[in-house]
Amino acid sequence: MTSRYQTFLNKYPTYPQTNSIEEIRANDYGRLDSTGQVYLDFTGGGLYADSQVRQHQKILLKGVFGNPHSSNPTSMAATRLVENARAYVLHFFNADPAEYDVIFTQNASGALKLVGESYPFGPGDHYLLTFDNHNSVNGIREFAHAKGATVTYMPLCLPDLRVDETQLSHSLALAQPNRNNLFAFPAQSNFSSVKHPLSWIEKAQAAGWDVLLDAAAFAPTNKLDLASYKPDFVPLSFYKIFGYPTGLGALIARKDKLHKLQRPWFAGGTITVASVQGDKYYLAEGHAAFEDGTVDYLNIPAIEIGLRHIEKMGIERINERVRCLTGWLLDNLTAMRHSSGLSLVRVYGPTDTEARGGAVTVNFFNGKGQAIDHRAIEEAANRENISLRTGCFCNPGAGEVALGISRVELDVCFNGPGHEDRLTIDDFRLCIDGKSSGAVRISVGMVSNFEDMERFLNFTDGLLEKRS
Repeated sequence: MTSRYQTFLNKYPTYPQTNSIEEIRANDYGRLDSTGQVYLDFTGGGLYADSQVRQHQKILLKGVFGNPHSSNPTSMAATRLVENARAYVLHFFNADPAEYDVIFTQNASGALKLVGESYPFGPGDHYLLTFDNHNSVNGIREFAHAKGATVTYMPLCLPDLRVDETQLSHSLALAQPNRNNLFAFPAQSNFSSVKHPLSWIEKAQAAGWDVLLDAAAFAPTNKLDLASYKPDFVPLSFYKIFGYPTGLGALIARKDKLHKLQRPWFAGGTITVASVQGDKYYLAEGHAAFEDGTVDYLNIPAIEIGLRHIEKMGIERINERVRCLTGWLLDNLTAMRHSSGLSLVRVYGPTDTEARGGAVTVNFFNGKGQAIDHRAIEEAANRENISLRTGCFCNPGAGEVALGISRVELDVCFNGPGHEDRLTIDDFRLCIDGKSSGAVRISVGMVSNFEDMERFLNFTDGLLEKRS
């Protein structure tokens, strides 16, 4: 046992309780070590287990499955697998089937678009959201704007990028009685990794809001119990939880709120009857009204396989492992100093493990305090087989607050000559000359281990300017 590992255990004594994951990593994710990869982009996408692929392949090779929109034997076989997966999603999130339904989509963004295009916004209605939402949540504002609703953003407070509770109460009081009010926030920010209190859900509903809880970054390492907390709409991407299959997500929705949604069109599979001559259609009930065309019936069975795999690993065990490793990462990064005494990194978000997830977003600085281009950090990490992510992570609100980009600067940029319809990322960098336009995100996940952290910390140590 190395002295650093002993120091780690002294600080995080619960880590050995997660050792069963080490065996799973060796048996099911051995390609990580055999290829020398350090994967630190779990917020971008999860990793799949070898056993998931084998189990799915076995189902496909042993069965014959047809389009579920029929009642022939192969169609019914496919329908059973799809409905089993749907039921297992509800089981995994402890959602009462009498209260919640599951709509399969291509990803969390597809689920969010369903809500945005169908929510009955109109003049006098309100869309409220926190600054640190993903762009797919931000995008719903365009539906709200188009239908004459008001859009309000709730600001974040530095340095932790959390929402002030007084501001929350003030914002929730904006709901208009007997109007359509939608409040959206991430259970866990994909920029700062801040975990917003799930108690907001009930508080907002009591104030007259429907609540959209973006759980895409939260669900991979946290237990979302829909019997304890009851948001109205929950978008998910399954690949972020267990890696395989990609291209499948879900909208978990309260059944009483599905009736509120007004779809702007109909498609194959979403109707009971449609007529060309009669110019009329009748939408199906429940999830069927929202699953356009034929669902991905050959891949959907892999969702149940993935969820069972996570249950075997233990979501609480995953959570504790991620907490310990993230704490060690933060402890070491925040302690790193150049020979000039200046810090190597600036962390955007909490610097401890209290109410935060496993993504650590930073920028690196040289010994003179000048920012190092995040793209150069990524290029250097690539050479060491370290996968991390750079940019603003589709979360411009949190990025603007963290990086100190003001509304005035943005207005000047967006209203500049030639920027009316098109603005490239290089144009944007010129607009905010002298400021970082993005950051580096290191995200720990379910099969990360101490050795991964040490490989990354050795890499960052090489960025320090030391006295010769």
